[in-house]
Amino acid sequence: MKFLAHLPHVSEAAVASATPGRTLRLHRLAAILVGLPWAIFASTASPGQNTQPPAPQTQPAPAPPAQAATPVPAAISASQPAQTGEVTEDELKRMLVGKPLFLRGGYLGDSISFTEHGDPTGHPAMSSYTLSAVEIDKVHLTKHRLELEGSRYGLHFLGALPYEDPSKAVDRIKITPKKKVLKISIDREQVIKPKKPAVKEKGKKPAPATPDQATSGPVASSETDSAPQAPAPTYRPTNPAATDQAATEPSTTEPAAADQASVTTTTSPAHAAQVLRDALDRVFAPGLDEKLRAQMPDFWQLYYQAQAAGVDYRPRDPKVLRSSAVDQQAKVTTSIAPDSNEYAQASAIAGRALYRAVIGADGKPGEIAVVRPIGFGLDENAVAAIRKATFQPALKDGQPVAETLDLAVLFRIYSKKTSVAATDTQSADPSKPIKPGPYTVNQPQN
Repeated sequence: MKFLAHLPHVSEAAVASATPGRTLRLHRLAAILVGLPWAIFASTASPGQNTQPPAPQTQPAPAPPAQAATPVPAAISASQPAQTGEVTEDELKRMLVGKPLFLRGGYLGDSISFTEHGDPTGHPAMSSYTLSAVEIDKVHLTKHRLELEGSRYGLHFLGALPYEDPSKAVDRIKITPKKKVLKISIDREQVIKPKKPAVKEKGKKPAPATPDQATSGPVASSETDSAPQAPAPTYRPTNPAATDQAATEPSTTEPAAADQASVTTTTSPAHAAQVLRDALDRVFAPGLDEKLRAQMPDFWQLYYQAQAAGVDYRPRDPKVLRSSAVDQQAKVTTSIAPDSNEYAQASAIAGRALYRAVIGADGKPGEIAVVRPIGFGLDENAVAAIRKATFQPALKDGQPVAETLDLAVLFRIYSKKTSVAATDTQSADPSKPIKPGPYTVNQPQN
């Protein structure tokens, strides 16, 4: 107690009048002021006081530092759209770019558009599947459509028979000119966000309309009705040059679907992606699959059936006789001169093709099969020419019978040089016939 009296700010009267509880508090205060341990002053406490210091208060354990969020691997992030069923541009590139594909419908033209279900828009010309091989180079996926760019190829058969190796008997020749591209677009099903129903809070009155709202237009009569939007004001530039500049500037808006009437909407990205995949399956064939062969004419189906069986073509009707089983073979009474086409002429496709036709007892051609094709759409022309020709039927015991007849058809190349040479030859000697193709040359004059 005497020591406390010597401390600054502590008077002797305060020490003399201190109660036991107050004395303990003064000891603590003294320890704080002089910076001495509490044990020195604990011995000077009164006998009735507890000289043990109070138990130290337990401090809460420091919280562990928050762990940083584990970064998602790039592979998982890239596959996230696939998990939700959405189709991505990278997926379509892996599916289409650089693959030997076929247009199932045999559509011609440099720009072909399809609906979201894979049906062509308009009326594109159709031809042989041998002119429908395509290869995609670029893929661009937008909200409204899938845009593809590539080239068209023609199939040239190198004179192989059906039972020979088919992989070595076909050559793919590019028929799209160098400065042009084949453009194919497919519409997409539109994905829309579902509208959330408006929830009205109980006891809440609608806010009164402001003067601007009252004069802006009609208001919806109920929660489910939507207020018609007032037409936006049209800006009319006073400067005529501004109008001309706006008309010449290219539009940056995304092109709409080719067939707006056939576009449907959905709230499921997975459903829209599946619709696009189904459309791609209807537009493209990854090869000569069964679906593509089923769309071919009968003469091509008979060719591939014989190729799959590894045998030569045989007619379906067993009553049809072979050439060796008749007394007199069928004969062609008219010429067979099929037309060529621009693709074959531009690619210099010429040669001889072989077909087998069933000539009935009435002299009319029936079933026709391709035996040794040439491709490039020329086989279709040859079959059409055979059907227009007339025949004399085969004879067996003096009676006309049905027989299979092999017909060789020759295709030639016609060019401007050939035409000029033929004109000169004709003027020199009009009595000589004009030979078509590159076989017409100027003969030296004697």
